[in-house]
Amino acid sequence: MAYLTQDQHAIVTDAVARAESMTSGEIVTVLADRSDGYTDVVLMWSAGIAFTAMSLFAILPKPFLDLWDSLIGGWTHEWTDGEIATMTIMLGLIAFVVTWLLLSWDALKFRVVPGPVKTARVHDRAISHFKVGAERRTHGRTGVLIYLSMQEHRAEIVADRPIAEQVSADVWGEAMADMLTDIKRGCVAEGMAAGVRDVGQVLAEHFPRTADDVNELPDRLIEV
Repeated sequence: MAYLTQDQHAIVTDAVARAESMTSGEIVTVLADRSDGYTDVVLMWSAGIAFTAMSLFAILPKPFLDLWDSLIGGWTHEWTDGEIATMTIMLGLIAFVVTWLLLSWDALKFRVVPGPVKTARVHDRAISHFKVGAERRTHGRTGVLIYLSMQEHRAEIVADRPIAEQVSADVWGEAMADMLTDIKRGCVAEGMAAGVRDVGQVLAEHFPRTADDVNELPDRLIEV
């Protein structure tokens, strides 16, 4: 899905152009809807809920059996071991399918994905985008990626090795804070532009623009 209009894309693109006018570094911006589908997390939740339902039935079968008897007309009968085993399996399958369907709804799924898992997946996806779009694609290996993942509410700044060797993670943390301040208010384009501005200032300090510098990477925001 598209989060930004053409005018909002232009805000980020213009910010990149201004930032790169002061440095030989290259800034790439990526806005993603999500960084992963989290199918494995949905599977684990579904299996866990199914196992829990089957365990509860094994420990306290009578309430389940009484409910089933009431649903089929109120008649009770002696349950055989085979019928109880079948009921256990059916209950597990129903719990698995219902949980899977519920967690297919993004609004619920992204609430049950653990925070550290989101952070790790966003970091991995940012690295993947960096390797494809920025790493070692500049003359002096001075590429920086600003990556924002909307569903996870996470952002990453990834830099080429020569930059990482001179700029500490704390410095990028300040740029991240400025960016997220606007984004939390719903101003995504303005937030990314603020992040670009801060990154550009850092790059200008360590990698000032040279007379023969050329624009090696596109300035436009990549929305995926």
